[in-house]
Amino acid sequence: MIQFITYIPYVMISAVLVIAAVIDLRSQRIPNILTFSAMATSLLYFILSRGTQGFVYSTTGLIVGIAVLIVPYLLGGMGAGDAKLMGAVGAALGVKGVFIAFLLSAMAGGIYALILVIWKRNHFRGFFKNKLLDLKLFFLTRKYTPDARDPSQPRLCYGLAIAVGSITYMLLDASGYAFPI
Repeated sequence: MIQFITYIPYVMISAVLVIAAVIDLRSQRIPNILTFSAMATSLLYFILSRGTQGFVYSTTGLIVGIAVLIVPYLLGGMGAGDAKLMGAVGAALGVKGVFIAFLLSAMAGGIYALILVIWKRNHFRGFFKNKLLDLKLFFLTRKYTPDARDPSQPRLCYGLAIAVGSITYMLLDASGYAFPI
């Protein structure tokens, strides 16, 4: 029974991640009600179960979770919902857990992007040439002005990558895998 109690945050955040991935794939959004309620539930769980140490554990995880995706969000590479979802993961997994989940999510996102590029290769013709021109323009003008996104262009729903990476971390951790970090 005690061992199950230690995995309550894993079960809760896994359910949130699956729901977020499905919603992201369908609507390309991750609702605030989902991310904020997951953050609040995790914070409350850790405060009630561990007191002040639990509050610090969950809060620092939440901050690191948002921090690792804030730069891609600010550069327009992903939505705010993705950063908030990673913050919810951090509130449930703590600093070490969210950092490893982030790395696994980045790998999952890279694989997902590669599959998307191969599958929709006609949509990506000239992509790198346009990005190189954007970069050149940035260095000349010191302003980043990406082209408006073509609605017909395939979109990477990063909530799926976050779900895959985070759930992979939790499964490895629950199985006793010793992370070298």
